[in-house]
Amino acid sequence: MIRLPLFFLLLAGVTLHAASSKPNFLIILADDLGYSDLGCYGSEIATPNLDRLAANGLRFTQFYNTARCWPTRSVLMTGHYAQQIGMDPQYGKFPAWVRTLPQRLATLGYRSYHSGKWHVGNTPRVVADAGFTHSYHVVHQDNHFSPKTHELDDVKQPPPDGPWNSSIAIADHAIDFLKEHAQQHARTPFFTYLAFTAPHFPIQALPEDISKYKDTYLNGWPTTRAARFERQKKLGLISTTLSDPEPKITAPSGKESDLEILGPGETRHAVPWESLSEEQKQFQATKQAIHAAMIDRLDQEVGRVLAQLKAMNAFEDTLILFLSDNGASAEVMVRGLGHDKAAPMGAAASYLCLGPGGSTVSNTPFRRHKIWVHEGGISTPFIAHWPQGIAAKGELRHTPGHVIDVVPTLLALAGAGAEPSALWRAQPQDAPLFPGRSLVPAFAKDETISRDFLFWHHSGNRALREGDWKIVSAADNGDAWELYNLSNDRAESNNLAAKEPERLKAMAERWERLEKEFVAQAGPKPEGKKKGKKK
Repeated sequence: MIRLPLFFLLLAGVTLHAASSKPNFLIILADDLGYSDLGCYGSEIATPNLDRLAANGLRFTQFYNTARCWPTRSVLMTGHYAQQIGMDPQYGKFPAWVRTLPQRLATLGYRSYHSGKWHVGNTPRVVADAGFTHSYHVVHQDNHFSPKTHELDDVKQPPPDGPWNSSIAIADHAIDFLKEHAQQHARTPFFTYLAFTAPHFPIQALPEDISKYKDTYLNGWPTTRAARFERQKKLGLISTTLSDPEPKITAPSGKESDLEILGPGETRHAVPWESLSEEQKQFQATKQAIHAAMIDRLDQEVGRVLAQLKAMNAFEDTLILFLSDNGASAEVMVRGLGHDKAAPMGAAASYLCLGPGGSTVSNTPFRRHKIWVHEGGISTPFIAHWPQGIAAKGELRHTPGHVIDVVPTLLALAGAGAEPSALWRAQPQDAPLFPGRSLVPAFAKDETISRDFLFWHHSGNRALREGDWKIVSAADNGDAWELYNLSNDRAESNNLAAKEPERLKAMAERWERLEKEFVAQAGPKPEGKKKGKKK
């Protein structure tokens, strides 16, 4: 077979994998980004590149993650609930039957690239253990201006010799991998996993990005939240009321003594805005401006990666999926290099968190935050864009979806089959089938993907969804089950547990059965193994 040089392929307008009918894949994962944090999901933050993907593709209105960093990432890379594979809690090793997405795609002719956060502790070496062709791994994420540890193809790298920003560096390496692919493997399909560490705490951003939002949030949390809610309704994203803030709850991480380090402007509670002092209002508004700046910068870097796809003539036949690993975080803590109160807020020497007030805004219109499995902790924007495969432009998809669906979707398009079946079993053959479903039918039209349930369990917080019904319990509320009809109450404001006791009982019993089944599939927990680091 005659292989034309890349130059001639580009002149001819031929896609990079012209000899193959298989699309490329790009998964873009944000870190601690809330449901309403993109312009196309109601935000005032400038996200033109992601908004453009949405305008020329699809937005899912009911897509879910697992409420925390490492469970979501492990699900994305395996297609199984984190409880099935020893990742929530972390066992330190996958069951023998697990295969990662890059390993599966390799058998279908793909090369895979990773840039950014990893946090799948059961496969610590991204290339050697998880099967990526190339990886730039930001191992520690306690500073967005200086990586404590970063690795290239599993090899520790020296500290950067110049200015460094996490989002810029992550995009740089993804672009480098794509350029190499275009030069050396132009006829081979690829999978790129672009895993940003933003806007995860510490909230740190470039001064020029922060300055755009300096005065944006001075009117307070309720004003910003109400404006986002109104935009969401106009966009058709939601059909629910706006949940009430919960000023009494605090995130289960961090401690009161951190407030002494952070100063009088900080609070661990989403208290009424009017109860804050002027100093606190300015402090909280500035934190939101930094959070917004991080998302703005993330979008700018997404734009550079998309430009590379266009330059290598791969944009039209690349399925791009965007999502967040969990809801925005209410955590307030100091760790890493500590916090210097004399440093400008958002600078490298500062260590600040968005906190519960800002998180309540980011998770509009839902209840609670990262770690909890109420809707605020598990709901994510989900954008799907693929010019050659998705004809719809700017449409919404209302089917519930979950990160368990990503692997089946990509494998279906890569040629493995249309539905979870024996074709997708890992070896040995008695391994469990994927719990997720292919989203491909929803790419064509707004239809509900058939499934029996969706399951959550993290840090003692539990939930199960069947159709429009959801049971949920919080570890900080005595583990009592609540029941909600999500068809009109995703705000989870009208607890129907007392009115529907039989439904509640049946769903709770199913949750218990599933928990036992999933934990058994993970195999015995290694002796003395503790949960992984909290991120």
